[in-house]
Amino acid sequence: MFARGAAVALYQPQWGQVRNMATLKDITRRLKSIKNIQKITKSMKMVSAAKYARAERELKPARVYGTGALALYEKAEIKAPEDKKKHLLIGVSSDRGLCGAIHTSIAKTLKNEITNLSNAGKEVMVVGVGDKIRGLLQRTHGNYFLLTFKEVGRRPPSFGDASVIASELLNSGYEFDEGSVIYNRFRSVISYKTDEKPIFSLETVAGSESLSIYDDIDADVLRNYQEFTLANILYYSLKESTTSEQSARMTAMDNASKNASEMIDKLTLTFNRTRQAVITKELIEIISGAAALD
Repeated sequence: MFARGAAVALYQPQWGQVRNMATLKDITRRLKSIKNIQKITKSMKMVSAAKYARAERELKPARVYGTGALALYEKAEIKAPEDKKKHLLIGVSSDRGLCGAIHTSIAKTLKNEITNLSNAGKEVMVVGVGDKIRGLLQRTHGNYFLLTFKEVGRRPPSFGDASVIASELLNSGYEFDEGSVIYNRFRSVISYKTDEKPIFSLETVAGSESLSIYDDIDADVLRNYQEFTLANILYYSLKESTTSEQSARMTAMDNASKNASEMIDKLTLTFNRTRQAVITKELIEIISGAAALD
C-alpha cells in the first residue's frame, strides 16, 4: 500500500514537468508565429511606401483635372432646382483592405447622405467604385445600388478607368438631376479627409440661368464637355483615394509591426520566466531527493 503511494508521489513532478514543457512549446510556437507576421507587415509596409511615393507623385498633375472640371460649376453657379428629386451618390473605395478605417469612413458618409436625402423626399441611387464599399453597404443599403465596379486599387488608376466608369454610368439609363462623388482627400502621410464633389446632369447644366454669361454653346459641345467633366472628377477622386489608401496602409502596417514587437517582447519575457521556473523546480526535486537519500 505504501509502495503504491510512493509510486504516485514520484510521478507527480513528471506531470508538472509535462505541463511546463507544453507551456514552453506553446509560447515558442506563438513567438514564431508573431515573428512571421511581423516579417509580413514589414514587407507590406515597404511595398506600400513604394506605391505611396508613386501615387503622391501622380496626384499633383491629377488635381488639375479636378479643379479645372469644377471651374464651370463654380463660375456659372450651377445648382439643381429644388423640385428635382433624383440624386446620385458615387462612393470611391477599392478592392483591398488592411488600410485602417479608410473604407469605413466612405460607407459611413454614404449612409448619412442616404438617410438625409431620403428624409428630404428625394430618390437616391448609389454607384459603388470598389468591392469594399459594396461589401459594407450590401446588407443594409443593397437596394440603393445602381452600379458597382470591381478590380479597383490593384493597379494605379488611369484616366481610361475613369472614362469606363463615366461611360457605364451615362449608359445605365438612370437620369439623375444632381449628385456627389464621395472620396478620401489626401492631406498628409498620416491624415486624410472624407470629402465630396458635386456633379450635375446635362439638363441641369443646360438649364442654368448663369450659363448665359458664356457665348452660345451648342448642345453637342455641352454634352461632350459634361461627359468629359464627369470623367475628370472621377479620375481626380480615384487618384486622391488611391494616395490616401496607400498612406493609410503604410501607417497601418507600421503600427502592426510595432504591436508585433511589443508582443514579442512580452512573450519572450514570459518564456524566460517559465523556463526559469521549470529549471528551479527540477533543481528543488533533485536536492530534495538527495536530502531524502541522506
